[in-house]
This record gives sequence, structure tokens and C-alpha cells, in this order.
Amino acid sequence: MKNILQTGYTTFSMEVPYKLIETGERSDEKPLIVYLHGFNQNMGQFEKLVKPMLEVKAYHLFVQAPYPIYDRSRKKKVEDWGRSWYLYDGEQEQFVESLESASNFLERLIGDISQHISASRLAVFGYSMGGYLAGYFALSRPTLVDELMVVGARIKTEVFENKKGNYNNLHVLALHGTRDKSVKSDPQQKSCNKLSEWGANVTFKELDQSHKLANKYLKETRKWLKALDYK
Repeated sequence: MKNILQTGYTTFSMEVPYKLIETGERSDEKPLIVYLHGFNQNMGQFEKLVKPMLEVKAYHLFVQAPYPIYDRSRKKKVEDWGRSWYLYDGEQEQFVESLESASNFLERLIGDISQHISASRLAVFGYSMGGYLAGYFALSRPTLVDELMVVGARIKTEVFENKKGNYNNLHVLALHGTRDKSVKSDPQQKSCNKLSEWGANVTFKELDQSHKLANKYLKETRKWLKALDYK
């Protein structure tokens, strides 16, 4: 005979690394750009991939996703494993809850960082899985984000009800590859159209690229930022 006396949940915490880089001359005020890597990538890998973005004079915040992905080859140390931003099992409710959890984490980190720097504006750059999170983060916190850049992902506008007028101050760049076999471009274009209806200033552009984060995506992003007076 056995008696179950208690069940429940408790909290398990883990440390998540980040790196803040300042480029250009030391300044009292400049933009803060947050970078969200793709699935099974990590912070170090992504910093190397987006190195051309460091030409932009700004604070550059690289953050590592919290959920480790086991390396089946057993050739990598734990700190070199890829990471995931959220847990998704096909259920929309679980997806949104996990996106919100990751967004809360990012908001807290950005708040802590902002106490030590003087950021003139906030931009979020998300690629692939990081792009899904970037889109949710920006739409769920419209007073926080000024520029949203999404590459090879879809902004999940359907998660939000009619937000007409809520995004009048949001600039959005959505880049997609015509040869991207991982994420189709049509749904992203529809999401961009919806965002435009809600007041955002949206640029959707397709490039002759695959899903891989190629330099052409970064070149287009820097060009877009320059048009918004980023140096």
C-alpha cells in the first residue's frame, strides 16, 4: 500500500550567459540591439555569424537561449551545445506560454542592462527560432521595442487580437529567402500586411537566399538601419 502525500511544482534555476559589446566611440547615448539566435545555435556561434552587424555604432547584446539541446555526438562540452528559446509540442497554448516565459526573461535582462547604459532606442534582431521570439517580444511589449528585424521566421500576429494603432511607433524589417525550405515566405508576408494595418512601418523583402543566415541578410539589415539614422 502506498499513500501519495503531496505533489506539486518547485523552481529550478539555471544561469544563462550574455555579452554586451559597445561599438563606435564611447557615448552617453546610442541604440541597444538585442540578438536572438536560431535553434540549436548558441551565443558564441551567433556572434560570429552576425559579425558585420558590429559595424553599426550601438550597444550589442548577445543572449543565449535557456534550454540546452543534448549533443548526441558527445563531442561537445555542455557550454558548446546548441540551445532553444522555447518548448513547443504543436499545441498553441504551450507555444505562447513558452514564448511569454522567454520574453519575461529578456525583459528583465534588458531592464538590468539599461541601468548601466544610456540606450536611445531598442532594436531586436531575431533569426529563425529567435525570429519567432523576437516578433512575439516586440508585439507583446510595444512600448519597449522601436525596431524589429526578423530573418527566416514568421511574426505570429494571430496570437494577438486587433491591435490597430498599438504599433504606430514600431519599425519592422522582415527578410526571407526565396529558396528557404524551412519557413515559407507567404505566411510571413501576410503577417507583415496585418502589422501594417495595425500601424507599424513594415518592410518585407525577399532575397535570393536559402534559410541559412548569409551575409546578404546582414547587409540588407544594416542598410535598413542606416535609413533609420543608425550610424
